[in-house]
Amino acid sequence: MAEYVINRLGLHGDGLVEGPLFAPMTLPGERISATAAGQDLTDIRILTPSEDRVSAPCRHFKSCGGCQLQHASDSFVAAWKQEVVQNALTAQGIETQMRPIVTSPAQSRRRATFAARRTKKGAMAGFHGRASGVIVEIPDCQLVLPEVKAGLSVAERLAIVGASRKAALAVTVTHSVHGLDVAVRNGKPLDGPLMQELAVLCDQLGLARLAWDDEVVAMRTPPTQTFGAAKVAPPPGAFLQATAHGEAALLAAVKDAVGGATPIIDLFAGSGTFSLPLAATAAVHAVEGDSAMIAALDQGWRMAEGLKPVTTQTRDLYRRPMLPDELAKTGAVVLDPPRTGAEAQVAELARSTVNCIAYVSCNPVTFARDVQVLLNAGFVLEWVQVVDQFRWSSHIEVVGKLSRSA
Repeated sequence: MAEYVINRLGLHGDGLVEGPLFAPMTLPGERISATAAGQDLTDIRILTPSEDRVSAPCRHFKSCGGCQLQHASDSFVAAWKQEVVQNALTAQGIETQMRPIVTSPAQSRRRATFAARRTKKGAMAGFHGRASGVIVEIPDCQLVLPEVKAGLSVAERLAIVGASRKAALAVTVTHSVHGLDVAVRNGKPLDGPLMQELAVLCDQLGLARLAWDDEVVAMRTPPTQTFGAAKVAPPPGAFLQATAHGEAALLAAVKDAVGGATPIIDLFAGSGTFSLPLAATAAVHAVEGDSAMIAALDQGWRMAEGLKPVTTQTRDLYRRPMLPDELAKTGAVVLDPPRTGAEAQVAELARSTVNCIAYVSCNPVTFARDVQVLLNAGFVLEWVQVVDQFRWSSHIEVVGKLSRSA
């Protein structure tokens, strides 16, 4: 065992010392004793705690792998997440206004993927332990909505029916307007008897929908989400913002960025998180690579009242980004790509006549990389809004407003 002083936090929330060596659940400035095992420090004892260290609000924190930062004060986590974004921008030589961070409250996550396994006495469900394949039961989880936490018992029932002895189920539970939307992976092959059994369970448990390896086996009622004035039933396992609170904060920033612009092109539109609320005041063209998500968006728009025209297109924007002539005459673009960013699409935006972009990102590094390309093309990054909807984790959401003179 040796003593170390934590220098800073890494991007995944672990403390770092020279080496680098990684020390989970530590904070900058803390003096610890630990044993080095490769690049990891184990058997960690806090000798001098940070003033930002707090008692974790969840009793499962030390064993569960669902959260990384419950040992840190809210003010520390907020400042650290702002700093991560600022550092990513600084690395590209970018300066801008940083708006105050918006953080989702505890017990607000509306989706969780539980691990569920059959046991000799029945079944168990929870999250995987920290850096472990062991399932940790989490009856007092402080992260998810109470309705989602109720999905733990659903996951156990599904494991008894459809899990093999060799592998745990991955049970994604999403809160919807009409009940839980459940999608299962890693289960037994779906055959006639299993499908019948699952359909009975869906009814008994009052689920809105139950999918098994992307195939819908039962649906009592559409598992709708509310996007502005529209009700949308996304396909099983489709992308959804982690909390309603976080989604509202991102949408507010996007609306602020695009102002009264019309028409709007929404790239990587998903099932309509931004397209449909924006359609209250602007015509929108929504582009997304997943045809099922686009179909759900279109259906939601058609069933809603009072919205401006929304047109849709299924298109792989990585292989076929929208070109400058297709982007001409649009008032603003909303860009919300996956973690890898939108390198190909950003190159076309830089060559286009677009003058207003609301860039939504879940990766500050690729966000800063793409923004630098746009700055080189004459855009200005007016401000950045950080949103922490993945409370107590290292994940960060960002919205940036980019504009240039016509």
